Amino acid sequence: MPQYRYKAFNAEGAALEGVVAAQTEREAARQLERRGLSVVAVLPAEVVRRRPGVRASRLRQRDLILAFHELSTLLGAGVGLAEAVAAQVRSVHHPQLVAAFEGIAAGLRQGQAFSAALEATGLPLPRYVATVVRSGEKSGLLGRALHDVVEQMEYDQTVRSEIRQALTYPAVLICAGLGAVVMMFTFVVPKFAALLKRADDLPWLASAVLNTGMFLRQWYVGVLLLVVALIAWLMVVLRNPETRARWLEGLERLPVLGAWRVESETATWARVLATLLSNRVPLMDALGLAQASVIAPGRRARLDEVSRNVRNGVPLADALEEQQTLTATGYNLVRVGERSGELPTMLQSLARLCEDSGRTRMKQFLALLEPVAILLIGGAIGVIMIGIILAITSANDIAV
Repeated sequence: MPQYRYKAFNAEGAALEGVVAAQTEREAARQLERRGLSVVAVLPAEVVRRRPGVRASRLRQRDLILAFHELSTLLGAGVGLAEAVAAQVRSVHHPQLVAAFEGIAAGLRQGQAFSAALEATGLPLPRYVATVVRSGEKSGLLGRALHDVVEQMEYDQTVRSEIRQALTYPAVLICAGLGAVVMMFTFVVPKFAALLKRADDLPWLASAVLNTGMFLRQWYVGVLLLVVALIAWLMVVLRNPETRARWLEGLERLPVLGAWRVESETATWARVLATLLSNRVPLMDALGLAQASVIAPGRRARLDEVSRNVRNGVPLADALEEQQTLTATGYNLVRVGERSGELPTMLQSLARLCEDSGRTRMKQFLALLEPVAILLIGGAIGVIMIGIILAITSANDIAV
């Protein structure tokens, strides 16, 4: 039945907005009037959602997770697939999600499989979603498959949020320190520029500080444009997935931070592989999809070699150990999982171990980063102050 969005006032004069199902706009208005509402406007829901000139907000990962969590909950409660999708059309608010679920509903009415209709929507979902959903359809456990997908997407979102939150304070600290250094060079140091004319034999540190301050004061527009251009170049470069992957792989050579990056990627790979295998995805397909979740090119190449060896009959644990992709504990867990038939469970255990170890290393990295940033910024400000003091004392000596 068509849906209409309305604006109305109740008996107390409070403004109300909502959706009502009716055959026509007039019937929708009559329903609202029978409820004692004073109708202001009634428009088809599609007109409201896709009104020209209204910019929709960017579809966030959180919106996707919430929508599919609701769908998996409905399916787990025994609601039919078509009815659950129709309920999502009514409950979601983002235009892109509305259009996606409407497309899925239309595809189901035409006899399409849910996985095919989902892929046709073009939603920005991870690659493993379609495979897990397809496996859930074949096994008759679509609700469970969607639940596992939602859990994996929530884990990915949690990792990104933890990294973002962990780096927020150090980033603010570094930016504030750099701002203080720039302010001192631009506004404080030039106040003492006259000392350059009065003293020909200033200490090299005093001369360097004063000349740097004068240069920045004179050419601050050019320096500012150069910094803006550098930031823009970095943003453009980092948008390239391959370049970003190489830079992240370079971080793995650093102490503490490198081990954290390795364990973080290992945890993601193990969790994705466990999710796929628990939903009866064939091992070779699961290895390929799990490999796609790895960012570092070198590790991805080693995992590709692992897949090739497994295809040739080598046990997974031996193939992983040959390419040195995990720790000794990881090889043992995978080997036990293969022998006992509980590989997904062992991979989940490996993911939890790497997550816990990764969080510990992240705390160690932040514990080192903050004092190092303070020392560097304090050292830079100290050098500036020492240069100014040396210039003042040298000028006084000459005057005497």
